[in-house]
Amino acid sequence: MLADKDRIFTNLYGQHDWKLAGARARGDWDGTKELILKGRDWIVNEVKASGLRGRGGAGFPTGLKWSFMPKTSERPCYLVINADESEPGTCKDRDILRHDPHKLIEGALLAGVGMNACAAYIYVRGEFYNEGLHLQAAVDEAYAAGLIGKNACGSGYDYDVFVHRGAGAYICGEEMALLESLEGRKGQPRLKPPFPAGMGLYGCPTTVNNVESIAVAPTILRRGGAWFAGIGRPKNEGTKVFCISGHVEKPCNVEEAMGIPLKELIEKHAGGVRGGWDNLLAIIPGGASVPLLPKEICDTVLMDFDALREVKSGLGTAAVIVMDKSTDVVKAIARLSYFYKHESCGQCTPCREGTGWLWRVMERMVKGNATVAEIDMLLEVTYEIEGHTICALGDAAAWPVQGLIRHFRPEMERRIAEYRKDAAVRVA
Repeated sequence: MLADKDRIFTNLYGQHDWKLAGARARGDWDGTKELILKGRDWIVNEVKASGLRGRGGAGFPTGLKWSFMPKTSERPCYLVINADESEPGTCKDRDILRHDPHKLIEGALLAGVGMNACAAYIYVRGEFYNEGLHLQAAVDEAYAAGLIGKNACGSGYDYDVFVHRGAGAYICGEEMALLESLEGRKGQPRLKPPFPAGMGLYGCPTTVNNVESIAVAPTILRRGGAWFAGIGRPKNEGTKVFCISGHVEKPCNVEEAMGIPLKELIEKHAGGVRGGWDNLLAIIPGGASVPLLPKEICDTVLMDFDALREVKSGLGTAAVIVMDKSTDVVKAIARLSYFYKHESCGQCTPCREGTGWLWRVMERMVKGNATVAEIDMLLEVTYEIEGHTICALGDAAAWPVQGLIRHFRPEMERRIAEYRKDAAVRVA
């Protein structure tokens, strides 16, 4: 388990003051001027040394991503922070915005210095009404205290922070669709290249990062990249906020070390599976987009990028959705198929047509009104969708179905056999 001294989000549960005075009492905004004056290269190199990988799902090395920003530019450079947390089962960024907004704002300033940005735009999910109020209040406090704006923290660096509210579209969690929405257009992903670091917001160099990725930066810079890299496993370093929901005794968000065993994470922090660990059926380990895992894998798997990839799933947003044996697992995946069908922006044919087809076939699979051959056809169609769209929403729709077929094909075949048997009886 993570030692208390190594926790970054010390107000994750909102037990203390979220405003500037409380944030300063917890160590935020301490020596920020000195960190800024160490310069752009030092900031980027320290984040690289920490091993921090993006906490929004992709897991790309954060320091490396910052280094893609041009050293000199005639155009202004921007940091865009993705707070459009829409992945089912995920609510970590929401608690950061609600209870620790100054960590994010200070992180935005330091990350901005690291990439020579003049401003940060924080794109907040529209449904996060109260969280948006807290964030805007914290931004106003930071301006009033001289921490951001002209001569931020007395460093001579000018930096603005803007809060922008989205309107509840899941697709706007994709970085290019988010930029389109910020510019006032329909949220649809852009083709890449060009990549945001070359042509992003308003045609200017831009880096898009997740809330958690930016919020941990000040602590990493204060305590050193080596400290963060000393937590977890190689290439899976640091702490992570996990969201545990579903059939557990105490659903919660918790900051833990990367690489903690999944079983330990659930039993130590969420009170265990409802009815005991032996009552476990399956777990989605990283938000609704990643393939589920059956109990036999959950017994031993570690919670980090590489360990979950080895078992053909993913860490994603680290939203752990627990399903006990009372779950209709086929119906659960069918419900996710409906979600992705509903949230597809419709720009790419494989996603626009494929997600609707997946959902309709999955609804028949719930009843067993299908043939065994259709299971193979269903799997084949997921591979035709995966990797054939502009953004990863098509992949997100395909992977839950792939995981279901990989681990629960016998259950699907059982339903088909029962339905055909009942149909024969009805005919007779």
